[in-house]
Amino acid sequence: KIKGRNTLQLCFECCIVYPGWTSINRGVLICDECCSVHRSLGRHISIVKHLRHSGWPPSLLQMVQTLASNGANSIWEHSLLDPAQVQSGRRKPNPQDKVHPTKSEFIRAKYQMLAFVHKLPCRDDDGVTTKDLSKQLHSSVRTGSLETCLRLLSLGAQANFFHPEKGTTPLHVAAKAGQILQAELLVVYGADPGSPDINGRTPMDYARQAGHIELAERLVECQYELTDRLAFYLCGRRPDHKNGHYIIPQMADSLDLSELAKAAKKKLQALNNRLFEELAMDVYDEVDRRENDAVWLTTQNHSTLVTERSAVPFLPVNPEYSATRNQGRQKLARFNAREFATLIIDILSDAKRRQQGKGLSPTDPLDLGIDDDQHDYDSVASDEDTDSELTTQNNNNTMDSSDLSDGPITLQEYLEVKKALASSEAKVQQLMKVNNNLSEELRRLQKEVGGVRGPTGAFGAFSMYEPGAAPGPTAHGPPVLDSLVPRLQPLNTASSFSFKRSSCVPKPEKHGSGTDSDYDNTQLYDASVSMGRSSEEEGRGEPEEGGEGGEPDPTLPCTEDVILKTEQVTKNIQELLRAAQEFKHDSFVPCSEKIHSAVTEMASLFPKRPALDAVHCSLRLLASSASRLQVECRKAAPSEPGAPAVDYQLLTQQVIQCAYDIAKAAKQLVTITTREKKQ
Repeated sequence: KIKGRNTLQLCFECCIVYPGWTSINRGVLICDECCSVHRSLGRHISIVKHLRHSGWPPSLLQMVQTLASNGANSIWEHSLLDPAQVQSGRRKPNPQDKVHPTKSEFIRAKYQMLAFVHKLPCRDDDGVTTKDLSKQLHSSVRTGSLETCLRLLSLGAQANFFHPEKGTTPLHVAAKAGQILQAELLVVYGADPGSPDINGRTPMDYARQAGHIELAERLVECQYELTDRLAFYLCGRRPDHKNGHYIIPQMADSLDLSELAKAAKKKLQALNNRLFEELAMDVYDEVDRRENDAVWLTTQNHSTLVTERSAVPFLPVNPEYSATRNQGRQKLARFNAREFATLIIDILSDAKRRQQGKGLSPTDPLDLGIDDDQHDYDSVASDEDTDSELTTQNNNNTMDSSDLSDGPITLQEYLEVKKALASSEAKVQQLMKVNNNLSEELRRLQKEVGGVRGPTGAFGAFSMYEPGAAPGPTAHGPPVLDSLVPRLQPLNTASSFSFKRSSCVPKPEKHGSGTDSDYDNTQLYDASVSMGRSSEEEGRGEPEEGGEGGEPDPTLPCTEDVILKTEQVTKNIQELLRAAQEFKHDSFVPCSEKIHSAVTEMASLFPKRPALDAVHCSLRLLASSASRLQVECRKAAPSEPGAPAVDYQLLTQQVIQCAYDIAKAAKQLVTITTREKKQ
């Protein structure tokens, strides 16, 4: 109580009575004057919503009310509660203070600078502190103590933290425990409702299995919050997510589009998924700004509050973004209603297309001259472009995970990996031609000096990779998927390996054997491989190529089965690379065994003597890479006393290379199977 009033009837910043707004991620109630300052900070600092005139999911409103009632404000004003601060002259503003500079400076210090938050004792390694806090968060979300979790988040705990021992994120724990308010708080701080646990189950799966149906349905809504918000902005309706996830409004005169607008739409479709997601998030922020503007302007005393210093005419600068992207975000405010609606409809349509795995029609251009290093927003509106600039973000954006929300990894995920190789494949093809010519010359010379075994060994056309062949790729292989499989040099980069959607428009596949465009840098470790049989084939008793073993079998497995097995291989690779990033070399051997088992199961789907050369080569690469991975991982086992020290950095590079080869072979099998089934 303050002077006879409940604190919930007072602004948490300046004590003005009856606050009408709230900061969702801070858990505080604010008045109209302080709201203008909060909005000017940007949504990355404070997510503002009106308590009565904005749309509220019931559980989200309950979460904010619970935080406000249980002392969330004391988290942000911790040091101000110290009596010594009163003597030093530091105090909160009062209702009579001016908005600028008194209230605005206090609010910026409180939330932007975190000047009053409790500071943790200094440590030499900040990463350990963050990990400890995240583990505490992982444990705390099973309880109903929202303020404890908010305190941990304010100190740096990560909402998307993946617990290495338990194999889950905090959102999995909250979903299993039925803590819907904790789930709301985690999602506000960036937790991904579609993130898989170590076994591939999402928080939604946990909630359903535990019988928390309402929570499961709410998590689905959170998964599609971005597209739901855009659709509601245009037509006032949201999908129910039982009969579909998208509502795409249509403009009455949508058929009358200018050539410039049509070209802009095609350019938007050609954006890779990361750029598209960034553009969608920026449009989402602009929708939020316009909606809050409409509410704010209709609830204010225009004679005193609507001034240049209290208005938010465009999206505030986010220092985590580049200057180009911030400029582009601000340009969104220049779009008139029709232009902005057209952009939203295009984004909704393309979001649906991307999730359903549909490519562009044959008449749509694939190469529109987009340079991923230079992006100008002024390219997607009907009169101006609006591309986003390439920016690296954490795994906490809505669009990034919605593609995988309601099922296993889609076929489009694997087809899009092909696009990630496109820029390097042209160079690879040239290299292959050169090496083929060198191989032919080598064979001719070999015959002249007495003859050596020809190209009828295990790799056929890939005989240049055999010992003594013509110069080819280096032992470490080409870095054609560095964006998907980091080399861990130095070993502090993110190393999740989940077939990230690197491009939205896969280039047409060539209907050939695949040997002229796919890089096989298999290293041969044992005599059986060098004589034409991988260790995997030898274990199955598969005859050598060219030997007697029956007629080739043209049958191929079901595409869905191949994708399912590939998904399992990918998850095991994720576990291995996570161990590599965390320097857990003792986990290499068990991880490699899991991968080898998953690879064996995947290979068993295919006939032992496939008729297609591309399938044969991909299966060989898959098996030999899994065997090589086991060999490399065994090197991480404790060595005998006096043995040479293991170079773990080099070993990690070799392990990642093997994982890359396994993933590439699996991708090739998915692509080939899909292509042949369509024919």
